[in-house]
Amino acid sequence: MSAHYETLQIEDPRPHLRVVRMNRPQAMNAMNTRMGEELRDLFRDHAADALADDLRCVVFIGAGERAFCAGADLKERQGMSEPIWRAQHVIFEEAAEALWRYPVPVIAAVNGVALGGGCELALCADFILAAETARLGQPEVMRGIIPGAGGTQRLPRRIGIARAKELLYTGRMLSAQEALEWGLVNHVVAPEALLDKALALGEQIAANGPIAVRQVKKAVDRGLNGSLADGLVLELEAYNSTIPTEDRHEGVNAFNEKRPPQFKNK
Repeated sequence: MSAHYETLQIEDPRPHLRVVRMNRPQAMNAMNTRMGEELRDLFRDHAADALADDLRCVVFIGAGERAFCAGADLKERQGMSEPIWRAQHVIFEEAAEALWRYPVPVIAAVNGVALGGGCELALCADFILAAETARLGQPEVMRGIIPGAGGTQRLPRRIGIARAKELLYTGRMLSAQEALEWGLVNHVVAPEALLDKALALGEQIAANGPIAVRQVKKAVDRGLNGSLADGLVLELEAYNSTIPTEDRHEGVNAFNEKRPPQFKNK
């Protein structure tokens, strides 16, 4: 990545893997307007660059130990006029949508609190890992508003309607262990092991056929929005798109030659 960001840190620690770190630890990584713009830029406007660079997995995390993202920066919002508030929120909506539609798998590594918009960003990832100290929730109703970056839609799809309504109505936070039990997160690990665990899972993903993985993501995400019959059609389209690839030939040859495959994203 050659782009420079004020509120994000971008690292490529291992082949085909990228770490995107929200970097406002002094504000618990709360999302201000600039961070929203930069997240939108990274995940929407530079999505094609990720494919060109053969990026195969992203780990999305917050800087510091206290927070993944504490939601929107309410200090910046203090005294905002309604038109400016609405304009800012459009940016946040676009950032979340870009993350949700990013063609490469994204793992959210929740290293502290993920509240409001921070929880919504985590929900836009393909799945979530959490540190034992993490807390997740949608407390918007406690501030007289509601989630506006997908929380009312993605949370019920992740944990079920009744449980999601409980959290959305009360605004209470889940501990990492509760989030695991409710199906909101996939794994809970010690804080110091969180990034390593996320990178290890990222390496497992990156070792597989990258075109195939992207097609799985597309089939799952798009298929769940419609009927089973429609989803099966999408799955077949995704399946057929892998047949002419060099990676499909390599995968079969590697199996028959009893060696690890060397996928080239072609």
